[in-house]
Amino acid sequence: MNHAAVVFEHVSLAFGDHEVLRDINFSVARASMMMLLGASGAGKSVILKLILGLLRPDTGAIYVNGERIDNMSETELLRIRADIGMLFQESALFDSLTVSENVGYRLDEEMHLPEHESQRRVEEVLGFVGLREYLDRMPSELSGGQRRRVAIARAMASKPHLLLLDDPTTGLDPITAVTVDDEIVKLRDLESVTSIVVTHQIRDAFYVATHEAVRGAGKLDIVAADAAQQRENAEFMVLHEGRILFHGSGAELLGSSDSYVKEFMYMTLPPW
Repeated sequence: MNHAAVVFEHVSLAFGDHEVLRDINFSVARASMMMLLGASGAGKSVILKLILGLLRPDTGAIYVNGERIDNMSETELLRIRADIGMLFQESALFDSLTVSENVGYRLDEEMHLPEHESQRRVEEVLGFVGLREYLDRMPSELSGGQRRRVAIARAMASKPHLLLLDDPTTGLDPITAVTVDDEIVKLRDLESVTSIVVTHQIRDAFYVATHEAVRGAGKLDIVAADAAQQRENAEFMVLHEGRILFHGSGAELLGSSDSYVKEFMYMTLPPW
């Protein structure tokens, strides 16, 4: 338990007569990455809401950073959420705030950092995603990919140990999506952030799993990882009808003999 960032033990949840999750068991090790796949309505985003404490399971236990959260009060949950960064599906930037104000919002409003410390961290994380010169821009002046990268910067500004990413590349063109994928790779490899990534974009999931960030000779490169490193980079989990149908490496996912997994992958693999 001490070595896991997130643990689900026999978690079930129903909305009325609709059972969304049934006896879900999994753990995500610290500084690792989980790719959460499945059809729409399979319960992927529900898992993120359970981790945040926005929903509570009907049965089972949920642990975040070694603490059981499913029976916590709202006040206690606020402390847990302070160490979680969340990237929402639509980026959810504040339209009336500048890029700098968006990224620094949590630092100012929740953590009450001194202004100079907050500004230094804002500039640092915007530099990390390649947007330092966009400090004073408004969200309406940014492209979709830039908004998504600002949202990533905001999610990581408070230096959370756990990052939840809900469909980070949906709606982006392939070239822009890769720039967002590269930021996710850098967070994992350079910041040792634990990430749970919900996605319908299989290509992006495999890109993140098969690449790594390497720093050397004064520069940073995103390069193809060898097979051993790919197993370390990310695990994959496929949800189907409220259950975990598959949990393993990318290579194991591609080689699965399960009929649903084979159909799911066939419909989403090249030529896209």
